[in-house]
Amino acid sequence: MIALEARTHPAIAISVSESPDLAALGLGDRHLRNAMAQLALQLLATRARLAYGGDLRLGGFTELLRELVARYWRTPANDPHLSCVTDYLAWPVHASMERTELQDTARQFSGIVDLVCLGRDGGHLDFDAIASDKPVQPTEAAWATGLTSMRRVMCEKTDGRVQLGGRVQGFKGSMPGIAEEALLALEARQPLFLIGGFGGCTRDIAEGLGLVEPLTKSPREWPGRSVFDRFDRTDLRNGLSEDENAVLAATPAIDQAIVLILRGLHRMRNEPVLKAAQGLPDDPPLY
Repeated sequence: MIALEARTHPAIAISVSESPDLAALGLGDRHLRNAMAQLALQLLATRARLAYGGDLRLGGFTELLRELVARYWRTPANDPHLSCVTDYLAWPVHASMERTELQDTARQFSGIVDLVCLGRDGGHLDFDAIASDKPVQPTEAAWATGLTSMRRVMCEKTDGRVQLGGRVQGFKGSMPGIAEEALLALEARQPLFLIGGFGGCTRDIAEGLGLVEPLTKSPREWPGRSVFDRFDRTDLRNGLSEDENAVLAATPAIDQAIVLILRGLHRMRNEPVLKAAQGLPDDPPLY
């Protein structure tokens, strides 16, 4: 099991997008946004830093994070990490925006959400340097490359990932975004929490790992789903037992999901202390 460094504020990535199963589960977009809001606030309350890789559309999840931090959070002067939220912008996202729109958004987010603009290969771009660039219309190939690069950077810069919902159609790239982010986390042996009660790609991944039964007789197909066949529930490495991960993968109650996630993070954070008490060596850092 991966041990989180007890002396730092872990960086937790959040993956969330619309789910095609909400109506069938008796839920709506409002439930998904409420779940995202509660999850973000509770993680911030534990002194975690949040990371999100998304767009800047009106009413999107980046805007929701900004509103939450601006409305409910105050950062103590002696603890600049407490309310840190970083939004990673893939090259196609910021490259296609009007420069005035990008600058206005940066001003609105200043001091609340740190916007990180990435290049095609994932390299960090200076905001002032790109502010004068003309907007472009990225090709489908550029979208796929840029999004994959952004997700790799996020995986390197974060200590764990929480996922819920996720579209399986109409996405850009070689596979659904939440699927690619989950795959990168699993390959990097990064702690991964799957909140499957809102359906979507997250639920599909949980099904593939043997945590829950399929919602339908025939598993839903989407590009890349078969790559998860080489993983199982033990690869989540998130501090939770198999039974607890099964509950997390099935519950639509966000309060219950949050308790489980915080429990897993707490156990990983205390793993070095437990091993020392038992005279066991610590696991090598994996991120």
